[in-house]
Amino acid sequence: MAKHRRSRAPKLTYANAALGALVFAGALLPTHAAQADKLPLADGPRVAALASPPKEDTSRVDTASKAQTKAMPSAAVVLAEAKKQIGVRENSRGGGTKFQDWYVNSQRARETVARDGGNVRAYANAAWCAMFVSWVGEQTGARTQVGWDAYTVTHARWFKANKRWGSEPKPGAVVFFSWKGGKDLDDIRHVGFVEKDNGDGTISTIEGNTGNGVVEQRVRPKSQVVGYGYPSYGA
Repeated sequence: MAKHRRSRAPKLTYANAALGALVFAGALLPTHAAQADKLPLADGPRVAALASPPKEDTSRVDTASKAQTKAMPSAAVVLAEAKKQIGVRENSRGGGTKFQDWYVNSQRARETVARDGGNVRAYANAAWCAMFVSWVGEQTGARTQVGWDAYTVTHARWFKANKRWGSEPKPGAVVFFSWKGGKDLDDIRHVGFVEKDNGDGTISTIEGNTGNGVVEQRVRPKSQVVGYGYPSYGA
């Protein structure tokens, strides 16, 4: 497990929510609520008090991804944008990043707040690893392939529902972690981008909200990986 952060106010997390289908006109449709996770983790959920989740609906999948692929940036472009953010850090309250600010003001936040409960401003101090990944997708024009959400489990379920989920650490893949190992999507606590497979049982990554609330390059053991989501990048 990554080292624990110094003490600070707990962040809001969005737990046990299920991501709806991607609408390429500009939004992922929310279908689910969230519940509390009482164990603060260095890179994962924070304490929350949200509504309990309704049943998951991942029946609808992305039907336009093939048509969008030619317009997508390459994995190298997405990774370059992620890499430029290295060193961006949160404030002492666990907020203040441009990734959180962007999400608060996005259409997606207005959708997911109905699922998660509370109010949109709560995202401003929420755990932001998924917001970082989503922001990079937005900035590079790859949002329809990278997806966007504030909660890692719903994000992973979206990739799986769209049949873009697997176990190979390809550069540019969105990687989902569980600190206790295993392959259960409900155990996911963190997300980032794969930079490369190191060939020694580890991967190099670019992640937001890691360490002490910073964007960093990390080396992670594959044993902590639940799975990988594969955006359909352009050439």
